[in-house]
Amino acid sequence: MSRHFRLRILSIPLALLVASPVLAAPADDRAITEAAGKSLREFVEFLHIPNVREKSAADMRRNADWLVAAFKRHGLRSELMADGDIPWVFAEVPGASKAKKTVLFYAHMDGQAVFAKDWDQPDPFVPILKEKGADGKYAALSLDRLFEASPNPEWRVFARSSADDKAPIMMLMAAVDALKTAGKQPAINIKVIIDPREEGGPPTIKDVIARNLDRLKADAVAMLDGPMHPSNKPTIVFGNRGGSVFDLTVFASRYELHSGHYGNYAPNPVFGLGHLLASMKDADGRVQIPGFYDGVDMTPAFKQVLAAVPEDEAALRERLGIAQSEKVGDNYQETLNYPTLNVTALKAGEPGSGRSIIPAFATASFDMRTVPGTPQPRQLGLIREWVKQQGYHLIDGETPTEQERRTYPRLAAITGSSRGGEALMTPLDAPVGLWAQAALRKAFNAEPIRIPIMGGGVPSGPLADGLRIPILLIPLVNSDNNQHAANENLRVGNYFSGVKSLYHLLREPLPPGRN
Repeated sequence: MSRHFRLRILSIPLALLVASPVLAAPADDRAITEAAGKSLREFVEFLHIPNVREKSAADMRRNADWLVAAFKRHGLRSELMADGDIPWVFAEVPGASKAKKTVLFYAHMDGQAVFAKDWDQPDPFVPILKEKGADGKYAALSLDRLFEASPNPEWRVFARSSADDKAPIMMLMAAVDALKTAGKQPAINIKVIIDPREEGGPPTIKDVIARNLDRLKADAVAMLDGPMHPSNKPTIVFGNRGGSVFDLTVFASRYELHSGHYGNYAPNPVFGLGHLLASMKDADGRVQIPGFYDGVDMTPAFKQVLAAVPEDEAALRERLGIAQSEKVGDNYQETLNYPTLNVTALKAGEPGSGRSIIPAFATASFDMRTVPGTPQPRQLGLIREWVKQQGYHLIDGETPTEQERRTYPRLAAITGSSRGGEALMTPLDAPVGLWAQAALRKAFNAEPIRIPIMGGGVPSGPLADGLRIPILLIPLVNSDNNQHAANENLRVGNYFSGVKSLYHLLREPLPPGRN
């Protein structure tokens, strides 16, 4: 899940960052700070274990084994949940009470692939502590300084998965420790599930849930994933987009042709593809395919909720290096609540070869994001119909048959269609949302920012469908963390504030009623 923003954070003492002057007791704050600080060595140890699933199943098993042992050290019952060659991890706080409701906390232990040459450090799995200088560049510090009594909240820990998603796992363990130190009991029953396959590969979450329904039984799911609002204020996200990918290929001649001999005679598929792509959107970025936005429920009341999210769009455009945004919604948050149609790559011929040829085909790779009310099969069907209306015959295979070449002047194919999770959004007034609002309000003496839907995707659908309970996302890491990219990092202050957020979530009872 990648979002890019300019983040403005003041340099303030750590004690101020983790203390609420009105609602949080000093004893609680001391316990939180102590537990968070003690857990940092384990966090660094965890980051040293490579976690790219596609590269090594053995590494993922090392992560799983480490987590089982770590949860046990922090007083939770924990075990592996079988799933082929890479196990999941399940944990729970002992002493569950029938008088309390249960929250299942979800996070993932796998990370995106790394390309070491792109990182400003020798090894992305050897964490480095850095400080930002007056010139805007980061300089390395001794890692031992992270374990000082009061580390600078503006320091950053650079390593793969430092933010996405190992930090929230360790924050949760530290929050459980803080409860013990403060002599407090959780107000909810606590279960934890750690996913080893969130970042890619064949998803198995539906099967894992089906095999472990009794163990995973809960009243709500809190997903500890994703970035906070750019203001770094406490954030609650009620949903996520769905997504799918596919390729659109336009065919011309049977093979590449000499451009001198056949230019002006044989069609060039690049221009055919270009015309198709240009027909799909207007100059302001709005999709022109009929029905593409049908199902989006942009009521006046919902628009008010979206407008209430504080966004510095001028800073966002500056961060992205664009002078003007597209006109799909009235503001950034509105754009996230419409489906997208995005071209991710183009291929025709061999770029840079210098050959004078007319390509035989041209391909555009797409990703498409969906929102509630715009299911993926319907959206893909609308695209297929649009291509046909532009005069193209869609073939069934990957290349046209000889009969199709003789019969149809315009040939295209839509292939490689792969569906991700469907979009999901929990109602803003659901009890699980009220629970999170109350807890974060007590933690920070301020109203948390409520975001109805985020742009990226998480496997919320299988959890909601399999367990038949509501889903909420509680992002805890800085929004400028470079997740999925080189130089991924976690702001130290966010680690401490994340422990504080989770501590108060564990201390807040889940309201009665259907979540």
